[in-house]
Amino acid sequence: MTAHRAGLVGCRACGRVWPEAETTCARCGSALMPPDRRSLGAVWAWLLAGLIFYIPANLFPMLRTSTLGGLMGSSESTILGGVIELIHYGSWGIAAIVFVASIVVPISKFVVIIWLARVAGRPATTRDAHRRLVIYEIVEFIGRWSMIDVFVVAILSALVQLGFVASIHPGPAAVSFALSVAFTMLSAQSFDPRLIWRGLPLRNRKEHE
Repeated sequence: MTAHRAGLVGCRACGRVWPEAETTCARCGSALMPPDRRSLGAVWAWLLAGLIFYIPANLFPMLRTSTLGGLMGSSESTILGGVIELIHYGSWGIAAIVFVASIVVPISKFVVIIWLARVAGRPATTRDAHRRLVIYEIVEFIGRWSMIDVFVVAILSALVQLGFVASIHPGPAAVSFALSVAFTMLSAQSFDPRLIWRGLPLRNRKEHE
């Protein structure tokens, strides 16, 4: 038995359930909206925007470094290029963190959100529904750690400003990456996890027998 089949609607803000006739949660004041697959349109829209900005985030430089006003040379590093440089200098741990946070996590989030949006509301067992909910909660939890590259660039840009001697500036990829992460987080937040339970059978096989 789900809340929907019991004639109840859950509040997405505080989690309390109310009769379907109610339109406002008396606990937190949020509007009560029944789960609707049409809400997946916002999920797909935000996800597409995140994918579009993730491409230049990997193609353009994330960091620009200049030494002695450029007389001693200047360099530009993309996300993957920065990982390779860290490995070259022996910083395997930092390289692994940047690679996971900037490449593995974003791509995994894209794949998981696409999968959740496709299976939302489709037939599922109780075990499948619980597994999908856990995966959704993991995606939401790790979303806050996806901007590690942006944080590192911002800190370096603020600290390493020695004028003519040396300076570090964020590249165009920093903005694209930040927007990609933000849009992906909005996509995950737009997903209604209540749709996961809409595909459960009316009764399980043992009860039917």
